[in-house]
Amino acid sequence: MSAVSAAKPTYPGVYVEELPSSTRTISTLTTSVTAFVGHTRRGPLNEPVRVTSFTEFERRFGGLSAQSAVGYAVHQFFGNGGTVAVIVRVAKAGSGQAACTTLESTEGHSECDVLKVHAKEPGVWGNGLRVAVDYDTPCPDETFNLRVHDAKGEARESFTGLSADPSNGRYVQTVVNAGSRLIRVEVVGEGRPDPSGTVSKPFGHELPDLAVDLTVKIGDVEREFTLHDPDCDGEAPSSVAELALLLERKLRALPDAPGKHAFAGAEVTAFGRRVQVIAGSTDPEDVVRFLGECANDLGLEASVNPPVFPLEGGEDGEAPGPRDLIGSEADKSGIQALRGVADVNLLVLPELAAYEKAEDAVTVVSAAQRLCQERRIFLLVDAPSTWVSVDTARAGLAAFDAVRGNHAGLYFPHLQLTDPLTGRLRSFPPSGAVAGVIARTDSERGVWKAPAGTEARLAGVHSLTVNLTDRETGLLNPLGVNVLRTFPVTGPVVWGARTLEGSDALDSEWKYVPVRRLALHVEESLQRGLQWVVFEPNDENLWQQIRLSASSYLHTLFRQGAFKGGTPREAYFVKCDRDTTTDEDIENGIVNVLVGIAPVRPAEFVIVKIQQMSGQFAL
Repeated sequence: MSAVSAAKPTYPGVYVEELPSSTRTISTLTTSVTAFVGHTRRGPLNEPVRVTSFTEFERRFGGLSAQSAVGYAVHQFFGNGGTVAVIVRVAKAGSGQAACTTLESTEGHSECDVLKVHAKEPGVWGNGLRVAVDYDTPCPDETFNLRVHDAKGEARESFTGLSADPSNGRYVQTVVNAGSRLIRVEVVGEGRPDPSGTVSKPFGHELPDLAVDLTVKIGDVEREFTLHDPDCDGEAPSSVAELALLLERKLRALPDAPGKHAFAGAEVTAFGRRVQVIAGSTDPEDVVRFLGECANDLGLEASVNPPVFPLEGGEDGEAPGPRDLIGSEADKSGIQALRGVADVNLLVLPELAAYEKAEDAVTVVSAAQRLCQERRIFLLVDAPSTWVSVDTARAGLAAFDAVRGNHAGLYFPHLQLTDPLTGRLRSFPPSGAVAGVIARTDSERGVWKAPAGTEARLAGVHSLTVNLTDRETGLLNPLGVNVLRTFPVTGPVVWGARTLEGSDALDSEWKYVPVRRLALHVEESLQRGLQWVVFEPNDENLWQQIRLSASSYLHTLFRQGAFKGGTPREAYFVKCDRDTTTDEDIENGIVNVLVGIAPVRPAEFVIVKIQQMSGQFAL
């Protein structure tokens, strides 16, 4: 609360002043924002993009693809309760090409290339884009409009009043590249690109005799009509705009070829003293041509182009290899692109499960864990697809001994789901669905609740690739493998909550996923919530404010059930005083805060003892 100037007492009574609060609160941060890194159909390369639904993922990254494990993982994430995802598209270095087309100009000089239009990102998806140009602007002799259509002919983006002059505020390269999600342009010559369709020569102030017979050909279809019949059409047009309306009506009345809409959807636009005629389709072959001497007399063929200019040559990039996924910290590529992203809590790399060599997957996991330790992220590791039984899992687990860290959890086996693209049952890595379960558990119970048990149901899962028994689960759980099980009534569930360091033989204090994730959450919240401390006077007053802020935050978690213990003293402590910060620390500009928490550990083993009673019951 902001302070007001002290009131000067002038009469007997009560005076009220507002004083600023000395308490600085520490906000609770997100816990389940999940990053997915790998191959997608489209999208910016090595650029983190936040999405909040699978619909948004489809729009930005092209949706499901048989070659994209990431697309299916994101679909399963949102289907199981996930709410926010960060997508990083990665492709094999040097692969992939953006679709493009080159627009020409014949205006006032010889024919030359003036504008290259590229799809915004590499991929075959760009081959479905079409661009159209017209001069229907307030300055039809100087500026132009550029419209982007998809393969279905639907307009997706429109940029109006563009100029080919770099000094103009509507310079095409600046406006389009800053505002388009679909294309980028490059000016390669002087002049405006020619308009789409057929454009006439400029008409004089008085229109010529329009009572003429014309022949028009669109594609392979040729039709004849009378432009103006006084008996049927009334008075002749007196302006170019009226001429455009008449010509459009005449063209639309002509019969189309079967299944075509070229004549029926024709558009005629007047700009300045000229008209532009565009076929009612996005087929580049549907060029409008006016034939015969009468058409020449009217000047209906000053410029002839297709209705749209198609982009071509787009190629999908190859699936990324281990080096591509690991990326470069200098270039911020691969998983290293996440270094500049705040509030990422989980990391999913679903493509690793398909690697033929276990050492390749381990190499990526090792690099990913280093990133997770630095950024306080938890990694979800899929079991390799070659683990098709308990025996193969136990034999293959030795490959992960080198990366048994506490910032990752390993999940086995794979899921069997119906593929939305084919309608057939197929197997998928579980990490995307597990990330959704974790997000749902965090939302309903809290980050301290183990994302496992009968509440951790896997939505949309038909079955599992390996059906585990209690005995088989008992062989894998002590090794730090989080198994997925199927139970009657409940269905498929997550049935493990250990980190990769959670093997019984390692006896780690970070054995359990919820304990590790709770600690990461507390560390990140305190680190951000105490930023205000920097450059404050390092004295007892500051230490007291730190203790108050940190204790208030931890007490909120205690009341929500994050810690064990019946009292706050048993659940947590915050120490910041002369014992933690010495005179030497003060001289070096250091303040030390010691925080301890008692996290709640999950009940993995519930033992029920039954004793048989003998004798008679007294009634």
